[in-house]
Amino acid sequence: MSIIFVAGLFALWSSVFSLAKGALDLTSPSFALAVRMLMGGLILFGIVLFKDRGALKKIRAKDFIIFSILAVFSVYLSNILEYWGLNTLSSSKACFIYSLSPFFTALLSYIHLKEKMTSRKWIGLLVGFAGMIPVLIAKQGAEESLFSSSLFTLPTLALIGAALFSVYGWVILRVVVKDNNTTPLVANTFSMFIGGLLALGHSFLTDTWSPLPVATKSLPSLLQIVLIITVISNVICYNLYGHFLKKFTATFLSFMGLLSPFFAAVYGYFMLGEPILPEILWSSLLVTGGMFLVYAEELKQGYLIRQVPKSIQD
Repeated sequence: MSIIFVAGLFALWSSVFSLAKGALDLTSPSFALAVRMLMGGLILFGIVLFKDRGALKKIRAKDFIIFSILAVFSVYLSNILEYWGLNTLSSSKACFIYSLSPFFTALLSYIHLKEKMTSRKWIGLLVGFAGMIPVLIAKQGAEESLFSSSLFTLPTLALIGAALFSVYGWVILRVVVKDNNTTPLVANTFSMFIGGLLALGHSFLTDTWSPLPVATKSLPSLLQIVLIITVISNVICYNLYGHFLKKFTATFLSFMGLLSPFFAAVYGYFMLGEPILPEILWSSLLVTGGMFLVYAEELKQGYLIRQVPKSIQD
């Protein structure tokens, strides 16, 4: 049953790509990111004060180093690259490229968490990679007109970089969760706020403020979209992901994220009128097959706990 909830998490999370494209029609990537993360950090801080105020007393000075690392990689770099690439790519392709994260997760989990890579895991990774190649080289819309002669376009490379930085942040978050000194909610609160300040500084340096880098008449629409994104991603999904890291490895959760492009393609079609890349449909099936190879192997290795119905336990 837990696996169904994980799939539901990514079904909800994938809607953020279509919503973000709507926000980017109104303002710059850096300002949209700043508003989203600062809003998310403030909302989460209010939740911490209401739900777990005692966790704030357990924060050590050195924890802010971890929070800052999370902010730089998982919040600022990953999202600024994602938003820049999303300006050109369709929301479904951007989501699919972001799903490259399992390949980086496997390596970083091996380095930081000593999770063993077996031959079956490598086969699963190769199957997933083979399924991604057609989507990586496919082009449509603005990407095709701007980068028709490139095999891997700059927006594609930006999304690959976003996936790498995001995964590094999640691996660090898992280290924080396993340390048990702080909670995922507290870690996400401070990392979002710090990352939002970094994005705001980026906006001050690169955007035209007159008085804000968004048209006055568009500001209410921008705030509405950002609020929805914040609630879905920053408040609900970030913290559910941190909760699931207690039961599943970062590698497996990243593989479950390979289901996201299918949901993103549906959202993009109905919300933005984007045509569905046919490569995404069958490629998603192939990478999902690789995901289950990794899942089965991690069950054998003991990294995952097989869920047993309570009636059987009794």
